[in-house]
Amino acid sequence: MKSTGAIRLDQATVLITGGTQGIGFGLAKRFAGAGSTVIITGRDATRAQDALAGLPGAHGWVNDVSKEEDRVSLARHIESNFPGLNVLINNAGMQRRISLAADTAPWPERQKEIDTLLAGPIHLNSLLVPMMLKAERPGIIVNVTSGGAFIPQVFAPVYSACKAALHSYTVTLRHALQGTPLRVVELIPPAVQTGLAGPGAGHGAPLEEFCDTVFSELIGGEEVIGFGATATPEFAQLMDAPKNFFEASAARFPVATYSSDREKQKVS
Repeated sequence: MKSTGAIRLDQATVLITGGTQGIGFGLAKRFAGAGSTVIITGRDATRAQDALAGLPGAHGWVNDVSKEEDRVSLARHIESNFPGLNVLINNAGMQRRISLAADTAPWPERQKEIDTLLAGPIHLNSLLVPMMLKAERPGIIVNVTSGGAFIPQVFAPVYSACKAALHSYTVTLRHALQGTPLRVVELIPPAVQTGLAGPGAGHGAPLEEFCDTVFSELIGGEEVIGFGATATPEFAQLMDAPKNFFEASAARFPVATYSSDREKQKVS
């Protein structure tokens, strides 16, 4: 599915959370190569420094999106230094591979996964969307979900549940931003060779091939982007099934939506 409102890559300002490695770093390279101003975040200062060495002209901010205070400080940093932000990619992630029956980790360890994958992007969007709307130019918000959002992965149950919730939120965010210059994109990776699940778990689609395809579709106007197993007709059918039900439900319950007018909201 495509949306209108193309962005000028050579004039874009792009924030990518979890941009120091994997999919985030791969997309950062492509935006930087196209002339965009790129800001990447990551929890590890050394890894961030190494990533910036491969991204001439890019900016880094050591930040843990699982923490409320870090999300607030990141938003303040962006507002002060990059008020023209018009591309936000919520990519930061972690995956704990352990079955529900075997998971005896202390709750803070489990909560961190939930906060990284779900609270992080929802809160950061709420902080940055109003600022992005003030720019009054075409922009993109990308929420990275997973094939596990639609077919739960028994080896990563909390990860799958968080991604399912993020998918639901993304559908509603797109509804809330209809009629504004901001396009909402759901990026649905299959397994990709990123090391997300830790050492020895590097199976999946080749990272560079994945990023090439995704970047092309992202700037081409797609709103839902898959690859490999998440780009098949069968997977599209799985995703499309609830669409009519959502549209009918949304029509029955009018709510306030964002407006491109910085002073007003509308009801639709």
